[in-house]
Amino acid sequence: MNRNYRLLILVLVVWALVIWAVLPNNPGIHIGNFNRTMETQLGLDLRGGMRVLLQVDVPEGTTVTAQELSDAKQILLSRSNALGVSEVNFQTSGTNRIVGEFPGLTDTSEVVASLKQVGQLAFVPMGSTFLQAGTKVNVDYTDVLARQAAASSTGTPAATEAATPEATATPAADGTTTTEVPTYKALLTGTGLTSVNVAVNNLGKYYISFEMDPDAAAVFGTYTSQHVNDYLSIVLDGTVIESPQVNSAITDGKGIIEGNFTADTANQLAVQLRYGALPVPLKVVETEAVGATLGQDSVNKSVLAGIIGLAMVMVLMIYFYRLPGVIADIALIMYTMTSFALFKIIPVTLTLPGIAGFVLSIGVAVDANILIFERMKEEMRAGRVLRQAIDLGWSRAWPSIRDSNISTLITCLILFIFGSQFGATIVMGFAVTLALGVLVSLFTAIVATRTFLHLVLDNLKFAEHPRWFAK
Repeated sequence: MNRNYRLLILVLVVWALVIWAVLPNNPGIHIGNFNRTMETQLGLDLRGGMRVLLQVDVPEGTTVTAQELSDAKQILLSRSNALGVSEVNFQTSGTNRIVGEFPGLTDTSEVVASLKQVGQLAFVPMGSTFLQAGTKVNVDYTDVLARQAAASSTGTPAATEAATPEATATPAADGTTTTEVPTYKALLTGTGLTSVNVAVNNLGKYYISFEMDPDAAAVFGTYTSQHVNDYLSIVLDGTVIESPQVNSAITDGKGIIEGNFTADTANQLAVQLRYGALPVPLKVVETEAVGATLGQDSVNKSVLAGIIGLAMVMVLMIYFYRLPGVIADIALIMYTMTSFALFKIIPVTLTLPGIAGFVLSIGVAVDANILIFERMKEEMRAGRVLRQAIDLGWSRAWPSIRDSNISTLITCLILFIFGSQFGATIVMGFAVTLALGVLVSLFTAIVATRTFLHLVLDNLKFAEHPRWFAK
């Protein structure tokens, strides 16, 4: 009995959290840097939005590995999320394409511009020359690559002095002169950064703090010690994005970038520093607007179908199992609310196939209860008291419950892998919602239903209340 009461407390705590999560106008979770709005996320087919197809842009014959494509996908997702674009989904398609979906977004020009950048980031010494943001330059990475190779072979970063050439004027055939884009030697690349964050000082001004790995910190410390008051431009894909001045030597690998930043510009620069380098270059092949093909009407009909299905299952459980059926229905309501709460907390982007998987899982959720109740009936017919029948019914039904649910989870895994390989997000949505439903149904059947059965039925005598139980 003590164990049952402890389990009851666990169930009630979980249920209280679930009820809080599904309440409308929930304020969400805001703990430190973790923020979750707890809003229901709807997919492209229900909200509309934009779909972008990106393709690897490499010379013919060049092999792109699956790991490089996967890494590029993760960087794209990080860039999009850091830019404030939520609910984005990126999936690899084939061996050289990535599909990006932006539910609820109608203008992706800024996002697409960020996504298609190769992201070759460099810290480039400029000496006393200040370059405005947006200035085009050529960057020579020879010294950086040589230093990295030397560090790999000796374990010690080799120091190099980055020269600052001037632009040269070249005479044209018609007598005019054109100014060539100057070439500068890079001091470091963005791969040396380990942490980049946006912060606010005591005066309310935004700045960017960063940390470097030991090798990069050694090179950076040597350079800044010898070039105080010089400019060190941050160059992304040949374009200057910022030219901060070295105010003091930075020898510990930790520094800040100050300027006339707003919250948006500071965050954008931090994104470029943090997620600067893509393992492979990408180009935008196609961008299309996707209308809400199903819309709110289909969502309402899907919800109605789920309510009808849930009601029918509950009625049938009461009809066939009487009082145990009522207890199972309580656990089923808990299951439905818990699943929906998880969709909001994770969050899961719901498409119509995803909703279908959720509705299907409602029927699957009672499978375990049916197996347990049928075994209970057999034990009571064999003369067992009710308490023994509950425990024996559960223990003897468990192998079937375990095997059937494992089979369903394996199927969900196969569907998810298939969907991720071919960019079929609707298949993935169905697999995710069904798998979550199976896991939650195991909790409600193994913990909630069994605990409720013991607390309600342990003190009842089957012979005195035969109508309360199924025949």
